[in-house]
Amino acid sequence: MPNSAVHCRLMDPREPVAVAQALAARPHLAFLDSGKDPSGLGRYSYVAADPFGVFKVIGERAYWNNVALSARPFDALRVLLQRYQQPTAPGLPPFQTGAIGFLAYEAARLIEEVPGMAAPGSGIPDIELGFYDVVFVHDHARNESMILSSGWPEMDAGERAIRANHRISKLLELIDAPFAQLSPNPSITTWNFDVTQESFEKSVSGTVERILQGDLFQANLAQRFIADLPDGYNPLTFYSTLRTMSPAPFGAYLGFEGITVASNSPERFLTLKDRKIEARPIKGTAARGETSQTDKALADALLHSAKDRAENTMIVDLLRNDLSRVSEPFSVKVPVLCGLETYASVHHLVSVVEAQLADGCDQVDLLKAAFPCGSITGAPKIKAMEVIGQVERVPRGIYCGSIGYFGFDGSMDLNVAIRTVTFQGNSVCFHAGGGITALSNPRDEYAETLVKAERIFQAFRHCGGDKGRA
Repeated sequence: MPNSAVHCRLMDPREPVAVAQALAARPHLAFLDSGKDPSGLGRYSYVAADPFGVFKVIGERAYWNNVALSARPFDALRVLLQRYQQPTAPGLPPFQTGAIGFLAYEAARLIEEVPGMAAPGSGIPDIELGFYDVVFVHDHARNESMILSSGWPEMDAGERAIRANHRISKLLELIDAPFAQLSPNPSITTWNFDVTQESFEKSVSGTVERILQGDLFQANLAQRFIADLPDGYNPLTFYSTLRTMSPAPFGAYLGFEGITVASNSPERFLTLKDRKIEARPIKGTAARGETSQTDKALADALLHSAKDRAENTMIVDLLRNDLSRVSEPFSVKVPVLCGLETYASVHHLVSVVEAQLADGCDQVDLLKAAFPCGSITGAPKIKAMEVIGQVERVPRGIYCGSIGYFGFDGSMDLNVAIRTVTFQGNSVCFHAGGGITALSNPRDEYAETLVKAERIFQAFRHCGGDKGRA
């Protein structure tokens, strides 16, 4: 298959959230938001719209531009990514056009047989990815903005170059055109909880008992919150408010047909670049303190918590095992175990697992080996997912799946879709959960879900308008 050169045009620096506003009415808006962390994990933000193709998996059947494909879902995805493959252009940002979208948690059943796992829920595909030949990029470290285009799906090199330059010019016009400012949203304060506190704590106790009986080592349990949306509610206003209140390195906003997703995730699932793999599992959470002294005490207590460190270490072992299936022998390393990371409302314990992708394997093989991330299932993974289904009894949908990109150059960067809100029709929902081990206290586990949910509740209570433009 012929390769495509990536065309680049520098432009005056733009705030990515403003570019997302400018493109809000375009089909399949995708905004991968770094949370403006130039010195850390979030150097680049990406905004794209108007994909030349859309890949979906619905009812375990793959579709390309609404035409059913005969291949199995992940085989079909590999064929499409290979059709538009291109070499990495040196000196440019990591994502140089490709597919952006989500995998629902229940897409796991497309990889392994998980007893009792159903579809993601009404109107939610197992997988949905837009294939983008043009993308806006902002480099937060250098305060530089640019537009990249590969010119796909044109197959002739000359025609591809013409299309690439045309697409860059068109996107620049759209970005420069006047656009409506974000309108304030009404406050949302009334939420339906899927379970009562008593019921959730009973589920935790039952899971602890199963752990003690040897059924499994750990399971991640969550509860769901649902609300009705007022007429005219703008999800992008909500996301703009949320990202301002709580910047996250792996945030995302997807304005897809029939479904909108706003993710405030601090957790990287997998990244693949130049055949180097990195995973950053989060296990262990504590609230921030109101004073610097109490905040430090809470952070220190988390660092020395036997329960939280046990959670984290078990998931690191699970990920090491997952990655070893597609990695060069002896290449799996753990340079950071239970490191402390601090965010706007919580402290987390975060580990880092690295590996080298084995010859003959690609991004799809890596995804299949590790999805979904062990940090939101438990261990052993299949048994934990079975227990989750029995206890939660509602599909998770995009929550605990992944959002991110698959580059046409073979790269990949996916988050773990926690702190993730799904808008459908006139309703909105999100989940919050935590890992259950033999040392779990049911009341503490319930409280942890509310700590994790609080920033999202706050963003829905906030009535501000354009809070995302820095």
